[in-house]
Amino acid sequence: MEDERKEPQALDSSGMPGETAPVEGAVISTPAEPTQDVSTVPEDPYRSDPYISPEPEHYGSAQPGQAQPEAGAIVPVSNPTTTAVTPVAPPPPPPPSEPPSSDDEDDEEEEGMLRMSFMEHLQELRVRILRALVGVAVAFILSLTFCDPLWRIVSEPAIDALKHLGFTPKLVIISPMEGFSIIWIKLPLLMSIFLASPWVLYQVWAFISPGLYKKERRWAVPFIVCTTGLFITGGLFAYFVAFRYGLEFLLGIGRDVNVAPMVTINEYFDLFVNVTLGIALVFELPVVIFFLTLLHIASPRFLIKNSRYAVLAIVVLAAIVTPTPDVFNLMLFAVPMCMLFFVGVFASYLLVLKREGRKFPWRMVFLVILGIIVATAATGYILITHYGFHLIQKWPFLIR
Repeated sequence: MEDERKEPQALDSSGMPGETAPVEGAVISTPAEPTQDVSTVPEDPYRSDPYISPEPEHYGSAQPGQAQPEAGAIVPVSNPTTTAVTPVAPPPPPPPSEPPSSDDEDDEEEEGMLRMSFMEHLQELRVRILRALVGVAVAFILSLTFCDPLWRIVSEPAIDALKHLGFTPKLVIISPMEGFSIIWIKLPLLMSIFLASPWVLYQVWAFISPGLYKKERRWAVPFIVCTTGLFITGGLFAYFVAFRYGLEFLLGIGRDVNVAPMVTINEYFDLFVNVTLGIALVFELPVVIFFLTLLHIASPRFLIKNSRYAVLAIVVLAAIVTPTPDVFNLMLFAVPMCMLFFVGVFASYLLVLKREGRKFPWRMVFLVILGIIVATAATGYILITHYGFHLIQKWPFLIR
């Protein structure tokens, strides 16, 4: 039969059908394996290192997305000795960090600024005013315990001026209430303003500081110290210099034409307050110029360029503050104000130098000032020892 004549299907070495079995006695040729020099074959790191798992493509395992081979199927395996391992490049270094820009710095500075609405600003202003008034009230109560000594100090310039001019050193009262209102009300109030000035200026700074940058808030202590020091210094200058010499000049005008002064304490104290507070406020000019430069509103170059207009404005202001239109009292006010203006310009110049990273030649300035002092002292010594001059406590301090 036909089925019996068919030769049985041969099995290959793997036991799979599909190939004819070799005839007995036949010579089977097998492909020769390539011979390689062991010394030139690179060692496979995956075979030499037992702790590294072999990559799938070296050993015929299925890659993701490929069908798994059936059991018993022959999977071609590439020769691992000829597979080149591609070296992995190290990751690129991170880019160098760039310095923070000015915008980032401004953002960081603005984070410290306090955001408040209009009503919150009014509430904060109300609180600061009340606290300042409480400080003034405490200083006023303290000043009430020293009314008599304070009045002797305040009336001393008038008493000295009347003595030097040869008049009776007395101040008079016209109305019964003048003594009480001046000595027990107005005088302690004026004294309390000077005593409470540091506290009042601190409240001013506390109100404006929430709207400033962090680097600008560092000026809190210098602002309070310098402003208070200049205010008190202006009051002392008015008391010891401007008011004394101005008052003596005014009271001596009619002495040669039989005019005797009769000074009331009301008129005297009003003049004293105007001069003292006016000069004390004028002494704040360097602080104003410094903060104008700090806020980039003005610059030293601009101030020096327009200094003639500043001097003119100072003279006009001195004429308003001066109680009389004479040139002598006008110069007593105008000269210190002009000096303060240029002190403020110098302070603003130092601020600009600090912004630009430059330094002021303090050593040279110190040597120049020291040379001027030595030259002045040598001149005074020569005048005293060789020309018969002697020192006095008033201007011009050297007379013959």
